[in-house]
Amino acid sequence: MQQITILGSTGSIGVSTLDVIARHPDRYSVYALTAQSKIDELAQQCVQFKPQVAVVGSAEGAQKLQTLLRQKGLQTQVEYGEAALCAVASAPECNSVMAAIVGAAGLAPTLAAACSGKRVLLANKEALVMSGPLLMDAVAASGATLMPIDSEHNAIFQCMPGARQRSPAEHGVEKILLTASGGPFLKRDVDTLDQVTWQEAVAHPKWVMGRKISVDSATMMNKGLEVIEAHWLFDVPASHIEVVIHPQSVVHSMVSYVDGSVLAQLGNPDMRTPIAHALAYPDRIHSGVKPIDLVQIAQLTFERPDLLRFPCLKLAYDALQAGGSAPAIMNAANEIAVQAFLDGRIGFRVIDQLIARVMDALPAEAITDIDSVFEQDRCARDLANSLIQP
Repeated sequence: MQQITILGSTGSIGVSTLDVIARHPDRYSVYALTAQSKIDELAQQCVQFKPQVAVVGSAEGAQKLQTLLRQKGLQTQVEYGEAALCAVASAPECNSVMAAIVGAAGLAPTLAAACSGKRVLLANKEALVMSGPLLMDAVAASGATLMPIDSEHNAIFQCMPGARQRSPAEHGVEKILLTASGGPFLKRDVDTLDQVTWQEAVAHPKWVMGRKISVDSATMMNKGLEVIEAHWLFDVPASHIEVVIHPQSVVHSMVSYVDGSVLAQLGNPDMRTPIAHALAYPDRIHSGVKPIDLVQIAQLTFERPDLLRFPCLKLAYDALQAGGSAPAIMNAANEIAVQAFLDGRIGFRVIDQLIARVMDALPAEAITDIDSVFEQDRCARDLANSLIQP
């Protein structure tokens, strides 16, 4: 019986994880659930899954949650804050941790899980983007298992040779092909992108996601972050990671081999598939996702991304090449820019311009520990905020 901590249980990944877990009560139980501020939703999850611990973002939220749970007769322990997140991520009672907190807030508990030797189901991009060497060193030192949850990286994991996901060039891997849907503006006139509204930007044609990640998909920064993730997960240089636009979102990614073979993982666009794979690996379990009907799909198309349309993708490659703190700086600037766009403070095409200005102004420095990561993150956020007109 796996005991699971879900970091970010009220988000889309957390909800999908609980859906898969509920299908297999004989295999999985929930040790801890966490949410920042969605107290009512978290309370409902606690009633259904009865975790030992629940963690929220504030003392006020903790008081509200405890009141709701006691009214239901539940004795779930209620905590709050980052230290509590790290505690449930590293607790000896849990075997696996779903790291699904969005943004830099998920970094510390994800590292805590890795340092504790857990099976880490990684859905938090920033943990690798901001601190790739720290996380991979922690995994190696503790013997933790790192399972990618992004549909693309999970697909790559499945297409890699056996258990040799690291150093794949020694086992015939030529390059990784990351697929991208192209988002809602793939065919829109580039000259009109400065008029995009946030409602249009979050209307993803294939995936149902949160607002921030939906905007990242529209700019293709999401794919840029995935390039950086793939580099750290699979020990592949940037020059051997290629992004291919695939609007149908059926082929989730591919691995090209030196003998001319290309292995692909296909499936309906539903995050329960990679979640189920990562939970049960090396076994397979039902996820609740229907298999694809290739005859009904009829056609799969691919094209190269236009970097004039998607400049954020090039910024991500530039950050990966620069190394050090450059990816953390880029990520922080992007988070500020996307929120400013969602708040109506800047236009859509200002997002990439703001990120580029911050990257140009802050030189990349060595990442030695988590404090240095957070310091670079803070500097980039402060600068990005100062560059936005009030």
